[in-house]
Amino acid sequence: MMTNEKDNGKVEHIFEEELDRFVRRKETELGLEEKQQWFDPVPRKFLMKDKASTTILFGGLTMAHDYLVEGALQGLGFNVQHLDCPDTDSLRLGKEFGNRGQCNPTYFTVGNLIKHLTYLRDVEGKSKEEIVGRYLFITSGSCGPCRFGTYVTEYRKALRDAGFDGFRVLLFQQQSGLKQATGEESALKLDSSFFLTFLKTVLIGDILNAVGYRIRPYEIEEGATNEALDRCKKYLHEALRERKWLLPVLRRCRKELMAVKVDRTIVKPKVSIIGEFWAMTTEGDGNYQLQKFLEQEGAEVEVQSVTAWILFLIWEGLYDTKRRMDLRKNDGGRHGLEGKHPQKRLALLKTADRVVRVMFQTYAKALGLRDYHLPDMEEIARVAREHYNNHLRGGEGHMEVGKLILNVKKRKVNMTISVKPFGCMPSSGVSDGVQSLITERYPEAIFLPIETTGDGAVNVYSRIQMMLFKAKQAAQKEFDDALAKQHCRAEELQAEGKGYFTDALETGRHVVACTAANMVYGSPTFRRPAVFRRIKANLQNVNSGS
Repeated sequence: MMTNEKDNGKVEHIFEEELDRFVRRKETELGLEEKQQWFDPVPRKFLMKDKASTTILFGGLTMAHDYLVEGALQGLGFNVQHLDCPDTDSLRLGKEFGNRGQCNPTYFTVGNLIKHLTYLRDVEGKSKEEIVGRYLFITSGSCGPCRFGTYVTEYRKALRDAGFDGFRVLLFQQQSGLKQATGEESALKLDSSFFLTFLKTVLIGDILNAVGYRIRPYEIEEGATNEALDRCKKYLHEALRERKWLLPVLRRCRKELMAVKVDRTIVKPKVSIIGEFWAMTTEGDGNYQLQKFLEQEGAEVEVQSVTAWILFLIWEGLYDTKRRMDLRKNDGGRHGLEGKHPQKRLALLKTADRVVRVMFQTYAKALGLRDYHLPDMEEIARVAREHYNNHLRGGEGHMEVGKLILNVKKRKVNMTISVKPFGCMPSSGVSDGVQSLITERYPEAIFLPIETTGDGAVNVYSRIQMMLFKAKQAAQKEFDDALAKQHCRAEELQAEGKGYFTDALETGRHVVACTAANMVYGSPTFRRPAVFRRIKANLQNVNSGS
C-alpha cells in the first residue's frame, strides 16, 4: 500500500514537470515568455506636506450633495473640486479605456474622471506630471459580491491606458472609512470634525432634494423651483465654506422656497425610484435622466435619500452585533466581538441612529420640509425577511424588497421603479427575481424594473410611459374618491382653500399616495363635516337674497 502511494506521487510529479515544460514551450512560441501580469501598485499617499498643493476631485452623489460637500471640505482647508454629472461622453471614454464586462457606474465614473483630466491637459495646458502630482480622486468602495469591490483597480488601469499613469485614486470604504488614505502623516484626518461636517452636508443635500421634488411638479412658473434651489445651494455652500452656523441660512432658504407659486390641486401620480444606489441617485445620462423625464411626463418623483443608506449601515452594525452575541463564544473575525464590548457597541450605534435622525429633522424643520419621515430600518427588515434573507448584503440588500412592500401596504406612492445597471448581479437578482413574487402577492403594485446600458433610452422611456398611464389612472381615482368623501367638487378647491393649496411647503394629511388627494383630505375647509358646510352655504344664499 505504501509502495503504491509512493509510486503515484512520482507519477504525479513527472506529469507536473512535463506540463510546466509544455506551458513554457508554448509561451516561447507565442512570444509571451517576457509578458508580465499587470500589477496594481499601492498608490502614493496624500501627505500633510502636499495638502496645500493638491486638489481633491470627487463626485458620484446628486449634484446638490457634490456641490455642498465641496464647500464643506473647503471649509476644512482642502482644495476641492467636484466633477460634473457624468454624461454619454463619460461613458464612451470609460468603455474605451476600461475592461469589458463592467457595469455602468464604473464606465461613467472613470470616464468622467478621464474626461476632466483630459480637459486639464488639452485645454488648460497642464502637463501629465503636474496633473499626477497635484490632483487626486476619492471614490467609494465596498465588498462583494458586486464588482464594485474592484472598481478602484479598474480606475487605475483605465487612467494608465489614458495616459495618466500614477494618478492617485484613494478609496473610501463604506464600512471602515478612508483607511487606505490615512496614516500618521496623512492630510486626511478623519476626526469628529470631519465626519460631522460631512454628515451635515449629506443631510442638507437630502433635504434640499426632497423639497425640490415636492415643489417642482406643481410650480406655476416653470423653472422657479430650480432658481430658488440654486440660490439656496449658493447660500449653504458659502456657509459651509466659511463654517458659519447653518440654521439661520436654512431659514433664509425656506423664505426663498416659500416664494415659489404652486397649485397643488393638479393631479399627479407619485413615483418612487429605488434600486442600485448609483443608478437611482445619479441625475444624468447614467439613468437616462430618469427623474427629469418622469417630471416631464407629469409625475411627482420620490427619490431615496443618502441618509437612508447611512441608517442602513448603522442597522447592519446593530443586527450583526446582536447575532454575534448569540454565538456560543465571541467570534474572532476582523469585525467579530472577541475582546470587545458588544453592549457598548450597541449603545453607540443606537446613539448614532438617534443623532442622525434628530439632526435631520432639525435641519428639515428649519428649511421647511414638513412631514418627512426617515425610513424605519427595523420595519423594512421585518417586512422583507419573509422574502429576502436579512444576512444578504449585496447591493441594497433587503431594502429594495422592503421598500416595495411598504410602498404598497402604506400607499406611499402610485408606482415604483427599480433602476439598476445592466448585469448588476445583486440588484438584478432582486428586481427580476424576488420582486416578481412580491407583485404576485400584492397585485395592486405598479412596479417596473429597468436596466441601464448607456443606450436604449427610447425603449426605457416607452416602458415607463406605459406603466405611468396606469399610475395616472390610480392617482385620479384617489383624487376623485377624496372629493367624494369630503363632499366637495374640484372647482371649489382653489376658492375654498386659497393659501393652503398654493403654499409651496404645505403638505396634506397622508391617506393615499396622490398629493392632490391628500391635500383634499388635509384641507382645513374640507375637513369640516359636510353638514356644517351645507349650513354655511344656505346662510350665504339667504344673505344674498337668492
